[in-house]
Amino acid sequence: MQRLRDKVAIITGAGRGIGFAAAQAFIREGAKVVIAEINEELGRGAEKKLRATGGEAVFVRTDCSNSADVQGLMVRTEKLYGGLHVLYNNASVFLNKLDGPVSDLAEETWAKVLAVNLNSVFLCCKYGIPLMIRSGGGSVINTGSSASVMGIPGCDAYTATKGATVALTRSMAVEFGPRKVRVNCICPAGIETEMVKASNLDNPNFDAAYFFKRAPLGRFGTPEEVANLALFLASDESSYLNGAIIRADGGITVAPIS
Repeated sequence: MQRLRDKVAIITGAGRGIGFAAAQAFIREGAKVVIAEINEELGRGAEKKLRATGGEAVFVRTDCSNSADVQGLMVRTEKLYGGLHVLYNNASVFLNKLDGPVSDLAEETWAKVLAVNLNSVFLCCKYGIPLMIRSGGGSVINTGSSASVMGIPGCDAYTATKGATVALTRSMAVEFGPRKVRVNCICPAGIETEMVKASNLDNPNFDAAYFFKRAPLGRFGTPEEVANLALFLASDESSYLNGAIIRADGGITVAPIS
């Protein structure tokens, strides 16, 4: 029995990395997947790859920090598939060499990081949750970070957005749980994605390889490992999880690191 059979899922930032791995996992389990991706090339490439496996996937170019785009995404999803059952707010950005301590941050950098990482969650939930309620309920999966629960130097804008995402997750879980919409959050850290690789190049404040090899599991994680967790949260197997903040980090946030 496919765990997401007859379910409709939107995954933001699904052109590559964790988002694409989640799209593969969701389709494998029977979901219809809408790829909400700002990068046209990545989005169309993801759609082509997913369809080549026999899956039902469609790319909708979406700037998730733009209200009109997000509203259009929800309208298109409802027209295509008649409802929405899973909303995976995966899209995030880390601006290496621009993000930093608040005393050094340009206001434009602060605004851009908040727009992509936090406003996108607000907008997708604002316009997606009503559609989920009309569809009989479902699962919202937000994306936090190790930065949500511990201090990391050199990325105060990113940290602020991820901490706020965790707080918003808890608030929405209480608000919408009675309406059959569960809201949970995955906090990945040390996952081998293009964003992580780019975010730590020439960063004098943070050596990711040094940091994560000293985690209890002693290695980086893979996008597929996070995708499997998202699949669990999207499915009815997690039907009693609501407001959960789950760390997918190899144990780095609970281990003393010397």
